[in-house]
Amino acid sequence: MNILVLGGGGREHALCWKLAQSDAIAKDGGKLFAAPGNPGIAECAQLVSLDARDHGAVAGFCAQNAIGLVVIGPEAPLVDGLADSLREAGIAVFGPSKAAAQLEGSKNFTKALCDKAGIPTAAYVHCTSLEQAKQALATFAPPFVLKADGLAAGKGVVIAESEEEAREALEEMFGGAFGEAGAEVVIEEFMAGEEASFFALTDGETVIPFGTAQDHKRVGEGDTGPNTGGMGAYSPARVLDDALVAETMERIVFPTVRQLRKDGTPYVGVLYAGLMLTEDGPRLVEYNCRFGDPECQVLMMRLESDLAQYMLAAASGALSALPEPTFAEDTAMTVVMAAKGYPGTPEKGGAITLNGAEDTGAKVFHAGTSSKDGALVASGGRVLNVTATGPDTRAARDAAYAAVEKVDFPSGFYRKDIGWREIERS
Repeated sequence: MNILVLGGGGREHALCWKLAQSDAIAKDGGKLFAAPGNPGIAECAQLVSLDARDHGAVAGFCAQNAIGLVVIGPEAPLVDGLADSLREAGIAVFGPSKAAAQLEGSKNFTKALCDKAGIPTAAYVHCTSLEQAKQALATFAPPFVLKADGLAAGKGVVIAESEEEAREALEEMFGGAFGEAGAEVVIEEFMAGEEASFFALTDGETVIPFGTAQDHKRVGEGDTGPNTGGMGAYSPARVLDDALVAETMERIVFPTVRQLRKDGTPYVGVLYAGLMLTEDGPRLVEYNCRFGDPECQVLMMRLESDLAQYMLAAASGALSALPEPTFAEDTAMTVVMAAKGYPGTPEKGGAITLNGAEDTGAKVFHAGTSSKDGALVASGGRVLNVTATGPDTRAARDAAYAAVEKVDFPSGFYRKDIGWREIERS
């Protein structure tokens, strides 16, 4: 089977790396394509030039190359309805429709769905103007959780400690700090607890769990500084024990899939639930309609099942025929090496030399790299995801940082405390 992966970041490198090991590619003579890909992805897939916004061009490529499955990595093409266009052309797609992708495309959509399905989440107010938002602050006590309603590349959340800080943040949001994503804002009750990420696969009816992880959103050590797309992650999230996983499926994930099917917008693909583990049990923080980044990297390092088999089953409504996937007991950890200036304006063009980092047994996933005159350079904010495994979180951390230390990236930086909470707990 021929497979096309759309995207060019660390998540897509991890997906391509794992898909290349699938029987459909490794043993059955299939081809793996990626668009646009990156230098790391080029090592395991054939790169092609396609614009995911040009639905006709993507469908045409699939027809010309007998593509049996399209995997849409990032959220933007899903919210743009690419999956719908490809399905209309008779192409199997791993990823939700435009309507179902509103789970990530609109915070208000998800909150309204939670209201209908009785899913535990934070109290909220949906605001369409700055004045309405400022008045709504009186409904909540500090700290205030402010979220841009639309897609903001993982950076559209502000936690304001005071009302004055919240007002300033709202002015920035409605003033265009997050572009169109901030044209509407959701203000939420602050939920106390520990955050964790839960993943499930669904074909619109059958739902199966697909691993857990915890990431580090803040740019600085000790979880300080502004939110980023994620500075590192580890899997499994041992704080999500079997009982909490069962409760999450029963109270959050199953009701979501049922409600979307009832509303005529069945969800197909991976459902990524960001959870807050409170004294009253897990509550939904947000949904993403694709694999997390960098959570995908640690999930793929642990996955033992054939990824293509599960993706195709989800895309074709056959998930009920498969057992739950198997993951290695080992812990996987990834450390993000970012360009200086991130999450603001990153310094691009910095030279990168891996210096045998993968000889340690780690895997370096490329997140924001390009080739210039035959050399590897930084081309994005998050540049590399240095990923390793070990029998426990401490061992995985030591292995990941041993590989990080080999990488020569003078214009980059990274957090030195990824996994600190789990290590402290153990």
